[in-house]
Amino acid sequence: MERIRTRLQLGGKSTFSEPVKLRKRKSKLYSPDDTTSRFENGFLGVNVTLFTVAFRLINCFLVQTSFVPDEYWQSLEVSHLMVFKYPFRFQDDEGIRGYAYPLFFATIYKILHFLSYDMVQLLVWSPRVMQALLAALADIKLYSLIQRLEHPDIARWMYFCQLCSWFTWYCCTRTLTNTMETVLTTLALHYYPLPGSKTYSSSKYLTLVALAILVRPTALIVWLPLLGWHFWQEHDKLKLLLHHALPIGALTLGTSTLVDCILYGKWTLVQLNFLKFNVLHNVAEFYGSHPWHWYLTQGFAVVLGPHLPLFLHGCTLTPKRYRILLITVIWTVMVYSLLGHKEFRFIYPVVPLCMVFCGFSLASLKAWKKPAACALLVLNLIPALYTGLVHQRGTLDVMSHLRQLCDITDPQPEILFLMPCHSTPFYSHMHCPIRMRFLECPPDLTGSKSYVDEADLFFADPNGWLRSNYPNPASLPSHMVFFNVLEEEIFKFLESNRYTRNMEVFHTHIPEGRVGRSIFVYEREL
Repeated sequence: MERIRTRLQLGGKSTFSEPVKLRKRKSKLYSPDDTTSRFENGFLGVNVTLFTVAFRLINCFLVQTSFVPDEYWQSLEVSHLMVFKYPFRFQDDEGIRGYAYPLFFATIYKILHFLSYDMVQLLVWSPRVMQALLAALADIKLYSLIQRLEHPDIARWMYFCQLCSWFTWYCCTRTLTNTMETVLTTLALHYYPLPGSKTYSSSKYLTLVALAILVRPTALIVWLPLLGWHFWQEHDKLKLLLHHALPIGALTLGTSTLVDCILYGKWTLVQLNFLKFNVLHNVAEFYGSHPWHWYLTQGFAVVLGPHLPLFLHGCTLTPKRYRILLITVIWTVMVYSLLGHKEFRFIYPVVPLCMVFCGFSLASLKAWKKPAACALLVLNLIPALYTGLVHQRGTLDVMSHLRQLCDITDPQPEILFLMPCHSTPFYSHMHCPIRMRFLECPPDLTGSKSYVDEADLFFADPNGWLRSNYPNPASLPSHMVFFNVLEEEIFKFLESNRYTRNMEVFHTHIPEGRVGRSIFVYEREL
């Protein structure tokens, strides 16, 4: 009993007279710091999402130039034809290109048409806005992935590098298959089994990879080392193949083939035809070729731009878990170097992977971090704004001017584009059944050495081509559109047939070959 009293009394005072102190719980569920952290992370996540979406929408409307013809002729023109059936035929008799990507925009067009909002401005900008939103989603997912794997500081600088990239700014809102391939590749990377990843999902990332390959079969080049590494590291290889890879591949390929067969009106396996003509027969070289080292000496450096030193520095700092990403970048550049036809946009899908290494580099600079970040921003801002607002804008601006001809019905105008084929968009940017004609240049799929396309025939003898195609003055088009470099050569023909220049549109400060500094529009006086 005395022992109990002694325990209940301390220094002559009862312990019950002291305020009771509860033991502090160590569980994170009760931690005020953790609650604050969760709130801050959620708030930061919302801010990043809103900022990224706003940034890419601004990006979308500040890119008002053209890049390559495929931006329209492998997407919007096909989509417009699918919905509105204007007097233009999608020339791909060999089934090299699939309808999966154009169908995405055709759905947008169909909804606008159903709601009676198929105004030309909405038809031009709604696909671009949708592409911008997808680009924003890819940016967010890339940031989220690195934030879960690394220190928040590294994730923030990687995010900064991604938004700073001038080439991403230039490409990410365009309706190119390369753009969608890059978006799907970045989203798939979020669910890819990088060591330590908490967002890993085989079914999700393989589905996104399959979609990327459907949009552009060359996406397989980027994903071959990543898929091989995953298969090598996977413990249950049979489950990966039977429960994920094969069902997803069969479903996506089957659906795509069904859509292509219906729309082509015949049995068509686009992916096989694409590889057959572009790799085995090397038809792509018809559109130009470069030396094997072009990506190593020019292409990769231009695409990364001011990020290149950071990328090279980051390769020496990045943890081993990202080694597979570096292998993928090197592999992709080397494989594309073996192909004769080369373009900057072909290696665009590896740019987000490179930004991971740039983020590590920038985060490690310490005292030089802010000056380097400012320099990176300025050096990317200049080419981003110039290429987005100035360089090669004439081919879009001229379509805006020509759109006014849609209101003329008596006599109905007819436009002849005497330019390198596919230089401008077509009915997707006019949206009226006005008669238009351009010089065609389909690749030779027969292997004939004497093959010459219509565009080459014209530029070999412009006056002769015009006389043979328009022997009767009454059949001449009401308007002719061409680059200024052609004017002197056909001026006598224009003068004798009463054509006068009524418009000049700036195109580029860097004219090259058949592409001039300005675009002229000549109208025939009746």
